[in-house]
Amino acid sequence: MKSILITGTSTGIGLACAQVFTKAGYRVFGSIRKEEDAQRVSKELGKNFIPLLFDVTNLEQIRAAVLKVQEILGENKGLDGLINNAGIAVGGPLQLLPMEDFRWQFDVNVFGLLQVTQAFLPLLGAQKKCPFPPGKIINMTSVAGKIAAPFMGAYAASKHAVEAISHSLRRELMLYGVDVIILGPGAVKTPIWDKGTGVMPEYAKGSDYEQALGDFSKYAYRMGQKGIDPNLVGELSLKIMETKHPKTRYPILRDKFKNWTLPRLLPDRTIDRALAKNLKLSPEQ
Repeated sequence: MKSILITGTSTGIGLACAQVFTKAGYRVFGSIRKEEDAQRVSKELGKNFIPLLFDVTNLEQIRAAVLKVQEILGENKGLDGLINNAGIAVGGPLQLLPMEDFRWQFDVNVFGLLQVTQAFLPLLGAQKKCPFPPGKIINMTSVAGKIAAPFMGAYAASKHAVEAISHSLRRELMLYGVDVIILGPGAVKTPIWDKGTGVMPEYAKGSDYEQALGDFSKYAYRMGQKGIDPNLVGELSLKIMETKHPKTRYPILRDKFKNWTLPRLLPDRTIDRALAKNLKLSPEQ
């Protein structure tokens, strides 16, 4: 039986990935922060799912999870893969964003991702004369890892950071044969914004940004409602894990040309002007 670790499996993309992989016959170790969520997901997914109670920002909990996984896998056995999915989205204008919120964004999405990866790398084959085959790492970023929207600066910055970490890590881990792949979804039907401060945090109400934020919040809600099914992300993750030589980065989103290809081809100032018009961000407006 192949074994994989997926972080953030209580809801959304992480839960969908856990569903897809358990159905495919994998043993899935899934990180979950709360005991009640662990019981719910275990009941839903069955015996192939093993919950690991840890927060990606808590190194002591992560180390305990490593020992548990080692014990279950047994001697000279490792993980076939790691999907770094756990994340939050902190919204709001950077001019007003409290620094503790910005740090929280990076604590979870960047520092948490890296310390989970460091802790589990030996079980993924990052060791000399490893007795088992090397595994793969999928780092879940976002369209925001390449395209930064207004009022999503903290989130986009964290995803840009994960993109850079992923490329550097992939090149470093060639020494062991461990591959690192980026999966960058667009809008997905998940509750991620419920876990952060939201697009319209309290401190921004009554500010110069209030009207633009209101418009952007409505846009973000519509995009979420029309987002792709998280199961599609899970199915693509499985395909990546089972592809011998996968690409280094996979985007997955609706209206790919409009929402991915075109924004990366247009000059930045052209995009700026369109946003300024649509969100009333020009001084004269």
